[in-house]
Amino acid sequence: MIASRSLTLTHRMLLATALLWVFSCTADSLHAELLAGTAKVDITNRTGPVNDPLFVKALVLRSGETTAVIMTLDAVAVGEIGHINNDYLPALRARVQKEFGIAPTQILVNASHCHGIVAPDVGECSFQAVSQALKNLVPVRVGVGVGHEDRVSENRRIKLKSGKTVDVRHAYSFAADADIASVGPIDPAIGVLRLDRVDGRPLAVVYNFACHPIQGVPSGANTADMTGFASQVIEDNLGHGAVALFVQGCGGDINPVSYKAVDQPRDAEPLGNMLGLSTLKAVHRIQTQVDERLVVRNETLALPRSDQADRIAQLEQEQTRLAASFKGTTLNFKTFLQLMVKHGLTGEFPSSPASRYLHEKALGREQLSRLDAENRKNVEAYLQNILAMEELTRVQTNLALLRKHQAQNIAAGKRTVDVELASLRIGEFMLLTFPGELTVQIGLNLKSKSPHPSTFIAGYTNGYIYYAPTKEQLENPGNAQEDCDSILAPEWQEMFEKKAIDMLNAL
Repeated sequence: MIASRSLTLTHRMLLATALLWVFSCTADSLHAELLAGTAKVDITNRTGPVNDPLFVKALVLRSGETTAVIMTLDAVAVGEIGHINNDYLPALRARVQKEFGIAPTQILVNASHCHGIVAPDVGECSFQAVSQALKNLVPVRVGVGVGHEDRVSENRRIKLKSGKTVDVRHAYSFAADADIASVGPIDPAIGVLRLDRVDGRPLAVVYNFACHPIQGVPSGANTADMTGFASQVIEDNLGHGAVALFVQGCGGDINPVSYKAVDQPRDAEPLGNMLGLSTLKAVHRIQTQVDERLVVRNETLALPRSDQADRIAQLEQEQTRLAASFKGTTLNFKTFLQLMVKHGLTGEFPSSPASRYLHEKALGREQLSRLDAENRKNVEAYLQNILAMEELTRVQTNLALLRKHQAQNIAAGKRTVDVELASLRIGEFMLLTFPGELTVQIGLNLKSKSPHPSTFIAGYTNGYIYYAPTKEQLENPGNAQEDCDSILAPEWQEMFEKKAIDMLNAL
């Protein structure tokens, strides 16, 4: 009887120990699990015509003592240009820290770079998005994948046979076909983070892609452009209130495909639909799992400012040369166009039917041939004036950008600019951010050098410092926009890429 009671007591002790161990493991698991909450708030400026809504979206992530906030804006930039003031980000961060105890360095705000117009209360809407997302925190499973889309974008930098590089903008004309030697690369990869509720229902998709969402819509009304349409496609198809957050990549020199087309209305919706469906393909391939890893790092890097005095002087000389190159001709645009059509239609007999030429030849006359020769000379002279005018337009447009940023750099009073870099890890998903318009080669470089397979790069984040081209692009003699609309010296690239890899290594 005593032995029986002793055995029962032993079993009780073992059971109590086992229960304590299970409880401890469960508590640790609950403490370490990844929580996520989402929200989206309409920020459309409705004082004019609206085609589709613009949103600020918030994704709040929490694991243990670490909280991170990813916010996306359907806007051109986080301050400096467009309709969001420079005090937007510091004011938002300060308020979120005061109300919720989240440090400013844990908050990442990315602009899609669409050229839609946001409402004046975008700051209040952004705070409400964070507040709502915090209230919606639930345990989540995590997965990462990569999609592919190469039909919606093209590199806007055009390398000419002369060795110069120009770019494709509406501010000036396209390069002549005969002068084009090659085009630059795109990055077709779509970096995808999938977050599911524990019951398998999708909660959020974060997708990263490099493009300039500036196609617009046929009506010309306010729009979130192709990335807004893509996000809507994703959300409509996933259902369950899932939120799609587009994070702009290294789209500094990437345009929508056929950006300069004039034979059909400019329409971002078909491009956005393709991007959204390609993202969905990747989403459906991702298997989510429990993964509590959440890391956010934030560093400030001082980058060298450019001195554009020499380039400005060179372009001013080119401006003078081009202006002096115009030659007078007897033609105006009307007669030039008529002759271009006639000579293009039939190079051998542009002024009359062939029989008339043969008749003159039989009589020993050459009046029509001499007329054609004179017309060809005048057409060629007029055409050279047009080409010089197009080149002068490019020079003057980019010269204005150089002068603007030279004045900014001088006014800054120091030879460096402080930029905020952030690195984020969510499970196997790695994101490195920069506040400028990184050109696509920068992103391709960092992805190839990163120690993590699922590494994605985001420009346009936590501020705006204009374009950030490669060293080679900044030294380009052709003066494309990316080269001139920048405050950075060529040495910046090596410094940034080294720091970026160090930050990725530390995740």
